[in-house]
Amino acid sequence: MDSDRLIEAAHRPEATATAISSRVRATPEALEVIERLAAEHGPLVFLQSGGCCDGSSPQCLRRGELLIGPNDLLLGEVGGAEFYVDKDLYERWNRPELVIGVSPDAGDTFSLEGLVGVHFVSLPPER
Repeated sequence: MDSDRLIEAAHRPEATATAISSRVRATPEALEVIERLAAEHGPLVFLQSGGCCDGSSPQCLRRGELLIGPNDLLLGEVGGAEFYVDKDLYERWNRPELVIGVSPDAGDTFSLEGLVGVHFVSLPPER
């Protein structure tokens, strides 16, 4: 994926839904990155960050590296990976629908996609 395509994808969230619910989905470009990461690292899990590290970016980790707590809400799945958000954060954000995209350059984070030179972003759905 070239960086021009990634930039364009980050601003075009007409994503294909691959979620259990309608609260989270991913752009085709993000799904490509998720598939690549899963092939290399095994099953994945996401946590929507609330401000640590790279701002409010979704964090992608190997399944099992994230301890799911009682305040974590499962929004659905993207690319076969469960997607969680803190319940209080979700309420503060007024229960948004999230679209996961990718942007070029590794973010300031420990999320797996930084290893391939991109970072996941949360985008508002187009209305």
